[in-house]
Amino acid sequence: MNRILNYKNATTELSKREKIGQLFMPAAFINDSEEEIQHLERLIEKNHVGGLCFFHSRTSAATNYEGKKEVIYNERSLQTLQKLIHRYQLKSKYRLLMAIDAEWGLAMRIENTPQYPYAITLGAIQGNLDLIFQIGKNIALDCKQAGLHYNLSPVVDINNNPNNPVIGYRSFGEDKKNVAEKSAAYVKGMQSEGILSSVKHFPGHGDTATDSHLGLPVITKSKKELLDNELYPFKKLAKEKVDSIMVGHLAVPALSNGKNIPSSISSEIINGLLRNNFGYDGVVISDALNMHAVSKNFPVKGTLEWEAFNAGNDILCFAEHTHEGIETILKNATENQIEVAFGRVWRLKEKAINAEKSIKEKLKNPDRLNKEIAKKSITLVSGNKTIFSFLKQQGFAHVSNIQNIDNQFIKLIKYNHGTNSYTLAEDSITSIKNRIKNEENVLLSVFPPHAKPTNNFGFTSTEVKFINEMILTKNVILYLFGNPYALKVFDYKNAKAVVLAYQDFKVFQEVAAEHFFGEIEAVGKLPVNIE
Repeated sequence: MNRILNYKNATTELSKREKIGQLFMPAAFINDSEEEIQHLERLIEKNHVGGLCFFHSRTSAATNYEGKKEVIYNERSLQTLQKLIHRYQLKSKYRLLMAIDAEWGLAMRIENTPQYPYAITLGAIQGNLDLIFQIGKNIALDCKQAGLHYNLSPVVDINNNPNNPVIGYRSFGEDKKNVAEKSAAYVKGMQSEGILSSVKHFPGHGDTATDSHLGLPVITKSKKELLDNELYPFKKLAKEKVDSIMVGHLAVPALSNGKNIPSSISSEIINGLLRNNFGYDGVVISDALNMHAVSKNFPVKGTLEWEAFNAGNDILCFAEHTHEGIETILKNATENQIEVAFGRVWRLKEKAINAEKSIKEKLKNPDRLNKEIAKKSITLVSGNKTIFSFLKQQGFAHVSNIQNIDNQFIKLIKYNHGTNSYTLAEDSITSIKNRIKNEENVLLSVFPPHAKPTNNFGFTSTEVKFINEMILTKNVILYLFGNPYALKVFDYKNAKAVVLAYQDFKVFQEVAAEHFFGEIEAVGKLPVNIE
């Protein structure tokens, strides 16, 4: 069985090369081939890496996924992950730190596992930080059952750019205090079960229209503007001594002496601003070093890993050239640089591994908590009670763009009102137009195909035109089950009422129906400006 030494013994027992190896966290893929698994085992044995960061598959990693490669579904990914963790641990001289991105639960990476609402949904909740704490706690418990120590979340970026292609729904919103409070509650929930967190993406990835997986975003704001807004949550959480802070790949010239270089390799931003100005002495972890914002600029193997380490990163996540990186750091780094970074990382590992759970239990059932969140987040964007009563009294048709007829919102509306429902799962747009041409009142439920804004959230131009025609020619109450920014695709201001349900989960559909029936009030608040 591999082991974790206490820090005092580790400083004398590990060689300098082993200490540098502990700073590396290469990617591991749950659905790898046996050949690829054995390759990673050899890398672990040879280089004494400190940990692994798990992704679903090589094709699902963002730099590949955007290329539209097919992601193979594996209903037993969780069991595969658990076996791989055990297998990789056996190959390591020292116990590995196992990490994953589980911002909204293991479901972010693993099929058939609990999913919790996106951060933007949680941002709509007023107060009730105990619900956010409980989400962090539940996700932490699930991570422990999987054999993971380290959840690389939450996102604390302030999303104030509607066209942001990579943050958006992953952010708690655009209000800095709301983002800071919700992030802190989420972190405390994970800490309560001994799971490590990493707030990201320092110094703030919210106001960009470029995906750093594919290119380098540039933020041209002044330092004062950034301190007043984007940096606020990071500064606050740094003071609370969070486990780690992840540095993003974005150029912020105002923070790096005017240089147009990624923050992840900027000593001015990491050692200067985060360490010296904010007083943060915890672990700094790089965003994935395979991301094109940085990787494409360093063709010589090992150079990027050295630059990231030299800038102040303690953990080098998704390093693609581990062996060359170790050798380059060994050649260039000072004794003090290595010892300080190693000390931070090793103490973090001790903390996580001492909290490991040996008894396996079932994953948490998210439904009860998710339903409570649905009730506290549902938001009335426009309209009042009068129009809801009018529609129910006068009669209405229900129209939905949903592609799956097994839909709880449709079932409940039909059961309670006996109304006709027309969906794109069963009818063409032309057919629905004919069926509702004599209807004056329409309940419209809209389910965005995608959470990201690319290509109008997945809506076709024909769908957009059809929905807008209904909004402009009939009395429409619109319920949106998705990213609130998706409203911008439509002439939503002409609807008689607009309600945001945020998620398409079954329990969110139930709560939306309860709201339409008048059984609950909409108490959520829009967390972003969609004007």
